Amino acid sequence: MTQTPRLDGAHHTVAVIGGGQAGLSVSHCLGERGVDHVVIEAHRVGHEWRARRWDSFCLVTPNWQCRLPGHPYTGPDPDGFMARDDIVRYLEEYVAASRPPLVEGVTVTRLRRKAGGVFDVTTTAGEFTADQVVVATGPYHTPKLPRTAERLPAGVEQVHSSGYRNPDQLPAGAVLVVGTGQSGCQIAEDLHLAGRQVHLAVGGAPRVARFYRGRDCVAWLDGMGHYTRSIDGFDDADAVRLRVNHYVTGRDGGRDIDLRAFARDGMRLYGRLIEAEGPLLEFADDLKTNLDHADAVAESIKDAIDAHIEAHGIQAPTEPRYRPVWQPDEQPATLDLTAAGVTSVVWATGFTRDHRWIEVPAFDGRGYPMHWRGVSSTPGLYFLGLPWQHTWGSGRFEAVGRDAEFIAGHIDASRRLADVCGTLTGAPSALAAALPIG
Repeated sequence: MTQTPRLDGAHHTVAVIGGGQAGLSVSHCLGERGVDHVVIEAHRVGHEWRARRWDSFCLVTPNWQCRLPGHPYTGPDPDGFMARDDIVRYLEEYVAASRPPLVEGVTVTRLRRKAGGVFDVTTTAGEFTADQVVVATGPYHTPKLPRTAERLPAGVEQVHSSGYRNPDQLPAGAVLVVGTGQSGCQIAEDLHLAGRQVHLAVGGAPRVARFYRGRDCVAWLDGMGHYTRSIDGFDDADAVRLRVNHYVTGRDGGRDIDLRAFARDGMRLYGRLIEAEGPLLEFADDLKTNLDHADAVAESIKDAIDAHIEAHGIQAPTEPRYRPVWQPDEQPATLDLTAAGVTSVVWATGFTRDHRWIEVPAFDGRGYPMHWRGVSSTPGLYFLGLPWQHTWGSGRFEAVGRDAEFIAGHIDASRRLADVCGTLTGAPSALAAALPIG
């Protein structure tokens, strides 16, 4: 790593806030262009993976999709799925190879824009200025808990998915998992495999098969161009950005997550959790609907793969379609935690964004950054690492590098244009951020 950059009282051409895969990627791209910058990370590189993932966590996308700029996966198992500690190691190796101007253990507490376009960046290590700023903190800031959590009995231990580590962490007894996005489903499986009695509140998240017709479905979708399809090609971009990811797992070499199979083997399934009053919980009458919807999405993806195979004359083995292994003959409307022996609840209910420290008018009425491909509505301010920032893979190892290349190119172009304009007009180059770049 290069010498730790100075912050207090300094001026940098670009400040990159966040030292995860997004921040490191744009740092690499800026470094290749010779652009002065600093990367500020509140913790250590890899903190989100190290501190907010459970012990058995692994990626759901194959290792070959880990292709950060200048640092593609070169390990012995390209079709495997990196476990939590391997992901941290991958990022640490990226730092060692790229030698970014990185400052760790420093939190940015305030971002303002001064007259003339220069940004004031206030941190726990002092205040500095920057011509342009890249916010690479992602969208998952604050664990989200429903108000229902406040009404559970005091004796029931509650943990958000970001704080779950392993089954032994929880007290003896049954466990209720609320939410069936990727985290909820994988944590429910983790507990189920450990022999715990699991009760699962099933939401509307879709699923995808791990393998189909001889290949990982991710490989099929990659070859079909799904990961490079732009958000601009959809009629309702806002709705697309809010879509929940399909649940599947890379555990033990990768497999489907079939909630029906879990139910067949003893897991208790319910619809969405809608109310709680002490130990008595109430669920929506939508379990069958949610299971059917998840299956329908998985089968529609197989339909698209079949069409792709036929259209391109690809030789691929045939495979029988999925047949449900369990049906909810009745949909339980309530659960008495005490009677069922439930001693803990895992809330897999997602996160909220927290951009309160950004005192710049760059957000819409819902608090979402107003941007196009990460270039915000405020000149000189950029966002990186958002889901569907430009494509399906934007928030992942697969495509965050492409977004970083685009933003770094935009930053460099504006800097060069400002230098030219400054030479011709005498305007300070600090006005770079205020100049429009098409």
